[in-house]
Amino acid sequence: MWERVVTILRKEFRSVLRDPRMRMVILGLPVIQTLIFGYAVTLDVRHVRLVVIDRDNTAASRALVARFTGSAYFDTIASTQNEAEARRLVDQAEAAAILQINSGYEADQHGGRTAAVQLIVDGSDSNTARFVVNYSALIAATANTQLVLDQALRQAGRMVPVGSVDLEPRAWFNADLESRNYYVPGIIAMLVMLVSLMLTSMAIVREKEAGTIEQIMVTPIRPVEFILGKCAPFAVIGFVNTAMVSAVALLWFDIPFRGSFPLLLLGVALFLLSTLGIGLFISTISQTQQQAMMTTFFFFFPAMLFSGFIFPIANMPPVIQWLSLVDPLRYILVIIRGVFLKGIGFRVLWLQMAALLAIGLVVLTFAVKRFHKTIS
Repeated sequence: MWERVVTILRKEFRSVLRDPRMRMVILGLPVIQTLIFGYAVTLDVRHVRLVVIDRDNTAASRALVARFTGSAYFDTIASTQNEAEARRLVDQAEAAAILQINSGYEADQHGGRTAAVQLIVDGSDSNTARFVVNYSALIAATANTQLVLDQALRQAGRMVPVGSVDLEPRAWFNADLESRNYYVPGIIAMLVMLVSLMLTSMAIVREKEAGTIEQIMVTPIRPVEFILGKCAPFAVIGFVNTAMVSAVALLWFDIPFRGSFPLLLLGVALFLLSTLGIGLFISTISQTQQQAMMTTFFFFFPAMLFSGFIFPIANMPPVIQWLSLVDPLRYILVIIRGVFLKGIGFRVLWLQMAALLAIGLVVLTFAVKRFHKTIS
């Protein structure tokens, strides 16, 4: 039996690796995609392009503008008195926010009145707009606190000891709060799933297109041996991609790795049960490689959205949250991020691994039975 499996395995490796373009897709593309995703996929909002309309032009108004531009969150790209010009910059997406300070800002402060300041934010991207509003509210609150303290000291006419509360936040596992540290490890699961789905589904369909699957089936090789020989190379490629992406994450992006690499490989192995089974199922319902590729992408994108890779599952509607329970990508993301960032072990991750094992066995069993029925 194993001699026949190894024969199919060797044939599949030669078929996949003899094409230079396929070698590039399998070995080069994961590294390139990791670099692209590592720089592009981030929710950190910094260097927001700001237009300033300062009609007061006093020391107080300039101090407020300096608080905005002195932070890491805002960059002033223009200062103007023309509202139409400021609106044009926002409409053309050259600016994301407008800070408008009207005349009388400093006079209102000195007179004990509320000094109003307007911040106009481009709400097209609701996520970025929410961050901009929060940052601005924090800057304004800090300026207001300092103003109240200065007025109290002036009214007292002498230095009065004032108590304060000093908040010192501490973030566990991702001290710098870099979203890259959260997303880059998740790319391992995305690439392993996409590559294994595509290769598995297209490899068997390729045999159908070439008319060789009937010839293979009349040989002494059994269907189980054929499936093992076909799927094993793609499992090996999945482990290779895991190692490559992990190396890029550690050596290039300096992503912390606090856990066990064997535990990470165990999670990937359980995850591959599901992806190979789904790829095998796709191959049984596809007649051409184009159909297999399109079906793979139709499955991949909903699985990515339901997994929590980009959007928190807790924020999704209840129906979607229930659907995500059968998404293997959901569980492998918890395992990979837990191993990378938290260093947690099997005692904590056993539930996710058990879910992956159950999903993998069910999907693979169904796909094998479907494959048997298809070739009968």
